[in-house]
Amino acid sequence: MRYISTRGAAPALDFEGVLLAGLARDGGLYVPESWPRLTADDLSAMAGQSYAEIATRVMTPFIVGGRLDSREFAALVADAYRSFDHSAVAPLKQLDANLWLLELFHGPTLAFKDVALQLLGRLFDHVLARRGERVTIVGATSGDTGSAAIEACRDRGAIDIFILYPHNRVSEVQRRQMTTVAAVNVHTIAMEGSFDDCQDLVKAMFNDLAFRDRHGLSAVNSINWARIMAQIVYYVAAAVVLGAPRRAISFAVPTGNFGNVYAAYAARAMGLPIGQLVVGSNRNDILARFFDSAELKMAAVEPSLSPSMDIQVSSNFERLIFDLYDRDGRAVAAAMEEFRRSRRLLVDAPRWQRAREIFDGDRLDDAGTKSWIGDIHKATGEMIDPHGAVGIAAAKRRRRDHATPMVALATAHPAKFPDAVEAATGIRPALPARLADLGRRPERVNVLPNDLAQVQAFIAARTRVRGAA
Repeated sequence: MRYISTRGAAPALDFEGVLLAGLARDGGLYVPESWPRLTADDLSAMAGQSYAEIATRVMTPFIVGGRLDSREFAALVADAYRSFDHSAVAPLKQLDANLWLLELFHGPTLAFKDVALQLLGRLFDHVLARRGERVTIVGATSGDTGSAAIEACRDRGAIDIFILYPHNRVSEVQRRQMTTVAAVNVHTIAMEGSFDDCQDLVKAMFNDLAFRDRHGLSAVNSINWARIMAQIVYYVAAAVVLGAPRRAISFAVPTGNFGNVYAAYAARAMGLPIGQLVVGSNRNDILARFFDSAELKMAAVEPSLSPSMDIQVSSNFERLIFDLYDRDGRAVAAAMEEFRRSRRLLVDAPRWQRAREIFDGDRLDDAGTKSWIGDIHKATGEMIDPHGAVGIAAAKRRRRDHATPMVALATAHPAKFPDAVEAATGIRPALPARLADLGRRPERVNVLPNDLAQVQAFIAARTRVRGAA
């Protein structure tokens, strides 16, 4: 298996190379050169298997050709999911006759990011130990990636991790899950700006090749292919439970950076029978507007009740653009340069129609989010976080075929957003016992301005990876 950049000018890499590189050196994102296939027999054979067994089967083709042994990989996968609170890892709950909820918040930090990052941390540790190398992980978070990445990488001897998050724009629980970790290799940076500002700084550091090489930068955001690879699994697992390959399954995904729903698109490319993908957005609705109009147009980022989706530059959308532009890296590079320059990209009708064959978009403002949280609780007794409410609303309002099972993704535990849930239901959701003292743990907060030089100086002074100047 080889991986190529969406912009066509970076060298092809094997799995370990992609894992450690994160962003391609030409500024693009890595994708498989060709998709492995899951046949109907493959999917049928997964029925009744554990989540770890399905995960190993789905992901093994992506590591072929590298130095990672398949038995070692299976052991890492099994270990990654032992820490989850639910034996199914990603259990399904039925909400009505043909609508299901996929709970992805049973990991250590109560968010879907754990499903990929618990594996990613182990992969980094394993590969770096064998190579005798260290890395500096730099990432941006709109809320959940940061805590999940920190939990996966804390106390690992070969890793220093720096996470940038938008100051005062994440929930208190999300912030405390990052700032209360007392590990010498963990550093959090509260950026004065939006998530898009944080993401831009991270990309700028990766594109500063001298800084990148000197400090051994790597990434755990969904720009890292290994994140997408691990997220493909729960779509396959859910579809198999609901009858794949005998029937198609549709999914509704609350998303800001497009990585989570892109993993579903990847599962479909591998052969999973997916009938429809609905992208749920909050008031920061660049993705919903694209699927309505064929135009990708930036706007100002506005704070919302679902802060993990407060994004106007969806990095992983470039991976879809790559396919819509027939995998022409030079054309993609030009398109993304135009998007950055003019803050808009108009995709021609034939390409947009190809996207619309599978994708629909929906948007939900804060008032609607509260209403849906309350209505879902009244109808089903289920407590849903604001992101999950966006997903369920999108599922109900945009589904094309009511005969096809629709799965909405619950991406975070409701206790991560207790104020919003309490306002909607009158009940304040409690954190699990292992996190009950989170509000009393001491915090370490580093507030920095939106300035590349200052952020690079902060990282350079604290990372233990110091190459040639």
